[in-house]
Amino acid sequence: MILKRFMLLALVILGAVLLSSCSGKTAQPSDAFTKFTKEWNNQDFKKMYSQLTPHAKKTITQKKFVDRYKTIYDGIGAQNLKVSFSKPKKEKSPNDIDSTHYTYHVTMNTVAGKLSYSNKAVLKKTIKKDSADAWNVDWQPSMILKGLKNDALINVKTLESTRGEIVDRNQQPLAMNGQASQIGIFPEKLKGHEDTKTKLANLLGTTTSNINTALSASWVTPESFVPIKTISADQIDLIDKAQALPGVLIQSIPARVYPCSQACSHLVGYVGSITKEQLDKNKNQGYTDSSIVGKSGLELLYENQLRGRDGAEIILTDSNHTPIKTIAKKNPVNGKDIQLTIDKSVQETLYKYMNMNEDSGASAAINPKTGDVLALVSTPAFDPNSFSLGISNADYQQLLKDPKNPLLNRFTQTYAPGSTQKPLTAGIALTQKAITPNTTIKINGLTWRDPSWKGNFHITREDSLPEVNLKSALTVSDNIYFAQVALKIGADKFMSGMKNFGFNATLPFPYSIKNSQVANSDEISDTGLLANSGYGQGQLLVNPLLLALDYSAFVDNGNIIKPQLLMNANNNNTPSYWKKNVISASNAQTISKDLEISGPSDTAYSPQISGTPPLAGKTGTAEHKEKQGTQGMDDGWFVAYNSNNPKLLISMMIENVQKKHANNLLGSTYVVDKVKRSFRDIMK
Repeated sequence: MILKRFMLLALVILGAVLLSSCSGKTAQPSDAFTKFTKEWNNQDFKKMYSQLTPHAKKTITQKKFVDRYKTIYDGIGAQNLKVSFSKPKKEKSPNDIDSTHYTYHVTMNTVAGKLSYSNKAVLKKTIKKDSADAWNVDWQPSMILKGLKNDALINVKTLESTRGEIVDRNQQPLAMNGQASQIGIFPEKLKGHEDTKTKLANLLGTTTSNINTALSASWVTPESFVPIKTISADQIDLIDKAQALPGVLIQSIPARVYPCSQACSHLVGYVGSITKEQLDKNKNQGYTDSSIVGKSGLELLYENQLRGRDGAEIILTDSNHTPIKTIAKKNPVNGKDIQLTIDKSVQETLYKYMNMNEDSGASAAINPKTGDVLALVSTPAFDPNSFSLGISNADYQQLLKDPKNPLLNRFTQTYAPGSTQKPLTAGIALTQKAITPNTTIKINGLTWRDPSWKGNFHITREDSLPEVNLKSALTVSDNIYFAQVALKIGADKFMSGMKNFGFNATLPFPYSIKNSQVANSDEISDTGLLANSGYGQGQLLVNPLLLALDYSAFVDNGNIIKPQLLMNANNNNTPSYWKKNVISASNAQTISKDLEISGPSDTAYSPQISGTPPLAGKTGTAEHKEKQGTQGMDDGWFVAYNSNNPKLLISMMIENVQKKHANNLLGSTYVVDKVKRSFRDIMK
């Protein structure tokens, strides 16, 4: 009997233990909150909701919970979220308490900067009949953002920055923050005036179909202002005509404006809306899908300096959007202005004369004593304002299909230099002692060929002087003289000398310029190619800026000036040279004297332009032909500087001069006219 009672008592105790293990055991609340913070860090709001107390779940549905807090985090740009808390060293037994709390810490990066705060989370025990008791979070909106309440809202306000402006050496704007005119329609005011759409389409160079598409957008109401096209604010006549149409309204909007227009288009470039590819490439750099970025030219090159960094303010408001307090704020940082060595008046003058007769070409202007780049021009050009204001696809396609290729930046390219190469060949020859200034070469007739050459290959010249020295060879531009001089120099020394003049090298210049070359490979393969190279043909290719810099050696005692694009880049105001002692000072003076244009025998003497300062320089006609003796395309060159205190040096190339007959000018004299007129206007 006693044994049976003992066994019954044991079974009762065992059952109580088992029952306790099934329903009475409670997990640690810190473990539950650890799991919750892990889900929070992952922004897994659905799993977070599953851990809320029954009471908290009654105040908000799972869908609203997930949607609200995901929207808040997305809106403030929450990144690098970190939620943490420290477990107490000694915790009370979970069986002895019904609730507890933990202090947690939140840090995150937002559009308004770094945000951090601490708060308390309350965990409550949920007693369950058929399983272990659980700990759940007594959720409050202030946990997600301190101060947030159920009926409160979060407003993110962008604090806009301004883009830095680009100005010339005289503070004249080349790219500025200005205003444009947006032409739009009020649909409700079109009633009875359906012809407005047709008239406006004709004025703006668009179609009524495009206008109807804009008017049928889902957001449009009868009272909406529907933008149709944005144009430059200086198109007064067009604006007046559009505004006179019933239902049409003009409003002023901020815009990037290019006062130098076509003259500076390739140099300055333009801005436009950021693309998805650019946004992905510059992830975490502060760009948004509405950012305006540099697309070409200096706008692209100096994007990092010019761009502004928008600020932001995260504001807690009540349900009526009345501000309660600022949660975080980051002030905007405006972009930096950039001042160039470019002179807007020089740029516009060169463009004016280059663009006459719709010529294609490239030019560079420098101060040969300081290295300041005063102009870089490419023609034909385009209007950068049309790009920054939003060019239509039809207009863009028209530019792309234009056979003259106005979108090509020619001043970054390389071209055969023709006879503008001859002073460089002279400098190398004098340095290598292949000739002296007084060396005379006897030449018979207008053609010459080396006995070693095979086939009918020969070299021709325009003048038939029987004896030619350096001065006369430069004056009349004798091809045969410089071909023979190149052979005297030799291929290796000629190549070495050209490298000293910057060929096959990258210019020390922020703007990307194509490298000039002596030959297609790193060596001159035969004497025929060497002879051709001596007077600027063969495989020689030169950039207009490099050629201008090379000519600076003739006024800087044999040193090649270093090009400058930014003002104050050279703070000590002393000349900075890219290459020193390319030729000796005495040889530089000899060549400079020989380049002075003084009489009718000089190839650059005509045309005479009244008001032009005394010049020194060299013309060149680069021939492009498939077969010797045939007519091909000619590029005309003229490189010149004022010889009486040089402070302006212009290198200009015009394509297809064999077709130019303006003012009875043909070939390189066509370019001489443009350069002389430029000197006259710039230095008057």
